[in-house]
Amino acid sequence: MGGRAGVRIEGNTLRLGDGVVVRFVRTLRLPERGTHPLPPGLGEFPLRRVADHADRVPEAWRARGGVLLPMYLREAMWLSFAGTTEPAALQVGVGKVCAVSGKPWRPAPARDPQNYLTLPRQPWLDGINSGKGTVRQFVAVPLGLGATVEGQVTGKETWGGVQLQAYGLRPEPLARWRETQPTRSAPRAGGYGAPPAFAAPAPGGAPPSGAAPRRAAAMGLGVGGSMRQEVYRDERPASDWCDAPVGRVFVHLVTPPEWRRITGEEPPPSPVDRAAYTRAGLPWFEHYDDEADDLSPAEPLKPVRPVGDWLGDDLDPWQQPAPDQVVPLKDAPGKPVTDGDW
Repeated sequence: MGGRAGVRIEGNTLRLGDGVVVRFVRTLRLPERGTHPLPPGLGEFPLRRVADHADRVPEAWRARGGVLLPMYLREAMWLSFAGTTEPAALQVGVGKVCAVSGKPWRPAPARDPQNYLTLPRQPWLDGINSGKGTVRQFVAVPLGLGATVEGQVTGKETWGGVQLQAYGLRPEPLARWRETQPTRSAPRAGGYGAPPAFAAPAPGGAPPSGAAPRRAAAMGLGVGGSMRQEVYRDERPASDWCDAPVGRVFVHLVTPPEWRRITGEEPPPSPVDRAAYTRAGLPWFEHYDDEADDLSPAEPLKPVRPVGDWLGDDLDPWQQPAPDQVVPLKDAPGKPVTDGDW
């Protein structure tokens, strides 16, 4: 499948083309100091098509198309690619800054520096590629403070949100891959089972009929704490990838009140208290793949500062997970989504 028609929502799953699966997973926000294991998922963010709420979103959002998801201020997320069935080169932008290379968004795969993830080898992405064997966690912040990755790298906050674009293999390398069927990595918890108790949101209702669109509170992604995670180097020849994407999509991040106003639905409950989470004994994860080569840190992303430098210190107490809570993985002991102009 080529062109821009290959994106659809199935439940809370975003599908690009026939084989690429992306889920946006709620998680604990890590302390901004130190390096930590991978936190598990606390459920998936809901997704809705912009086209289904065109009368309640800004004109610029209608022009960009794509999907909406709600995030609280300073809430963290990770991207899960579990269920991706065939190899793909997936570009991930945060405010149209590449989360892998730190370079401005370029609508094509590049190798020097590499500006995409290799799926299904890369099982997830928790943040920007800013350290050797580590990433800095994705954390939601409003536009206008300069705290987003976009603001710090480019000096402007124009786009916000998350941008995804996927490329598949050409027919011959795809056929060769299907003959080998490499082993998939072990799954990471992504919202299966009940997390500790959350504070329930205030009840809301559907927006009034015929309500005029207004300027929505746009959100972008800044960074939080560091965690141990590789971003893998592509070992394939660049010529293996198709020239045309199988799908691309703009993901708009909105505040919970805006989500309620736009969709008439309740947003997810507020993020879990971290100390309660750790006391409940829920697992953390370490992932290491001794057969893969980690990309070098992206130079433009190294100096990106955490959101606490703008919003103040985190007063929520941190409890370090016990050693037996850290689980080793792998080698370590719907309708189509409309695309637009962006």
